[in-house]
Amino acid sequence: MVSKSECMNTIEFTALIFLGSMLAGFLGALTGLGGGVILTPLLTLAFGVDLRYAIGATLVSVIATSSGAAAAYVREGLSNIRIGMFLEIATTLGAVGGASLALHLPTGAIGVIFGIVLLGSAYASRRGGRWQSAEAGPPDRLATLLKMNSCFPTLEGPKCYQVQGVPGGFSLMFLAGIISGLLGIGSGAMKVIAMDQVMRIPFKVSTTTSNFMIGVTAAASAGIYLQRGYIDPGLAMPVMLGVLAGSFLGARLLPRATSKELRLVFGITVALLGLEMMYHGLTGRI
Repeated sequence: MVSKSECMNTIEFTALIFLGSMLAGFLGALTGLGGGVILTPLLTLAFGVDLRYAIGATLVSVIATSSGAAAAYVREGLSNIRIGMFLEIATTLGAVGGASLALHLPTGAIGVIFGIVLLGSAYASRRGGRWQSAEAGPPDRLATLLKMNSCFPTLEGPKCYQVQGVPGGFSLMFLAGIISGLLGIGSGAMKVIAMDQVMRIPFKVSTTTSNFMIGVTAAASAGIYLQRGYIDPGLAMPVMLGVLAGSFLGARLLPRATSKELRLVFGITVALLGLEMMYHGLTGRI
């Protein structure tokens, strides 16, 4: 029989996980990270959850985040559906391979890889987007063929852009899929960087399209974690509900935020978490 104190501790623990997940979902929706990049270190470092169970719960939450925030972004005309569907081919294939690899690596090694990926993403975000205007250069032939060039709404009115470097972006998306399956983060960070830096897509379009994509990527790798028993419903439920609530709040705030503000939040968040994950991975505390 469970004592009253144990029951209260369980309720408090669940409530804290819910609140932490809500914060992760809020930041994830604003930056296109999907919450997973914050949530996995949070569950592992702050709550002492086993890394693989944390990844399993995070993948479930990433699917919920994508469903919640992406619907709002598509309705507002920020997400580029054609780009997302094309690039999802690469990320899904990579996610299956990454999830299989994660089950055979030590958790310390996964933590170090996680940290390196986050620090690299933080550094790349400081460079700023390469997109400037619709006249920045000729569009990619493949982008023209697939009708990827589009416009997005701003406070000053619609702004149009031409997609560049589709083959390079597609290759990076395959790597992003591997990282998603390996780390359970939805690979939102690398997707944003690939679209922003390589394909020269405006940052708001990059973040919203990333949110649209990460659910499919996460679902591809979540099946493998579920098959191996690393998805605990008691942990995944409060995580999913918290991230979903936070993602709705983030989606409402995003249209009023500037790209400069989003880059600042993006860079600081992933840099701090990257250092923390590397430290714990190297010291064997994961």
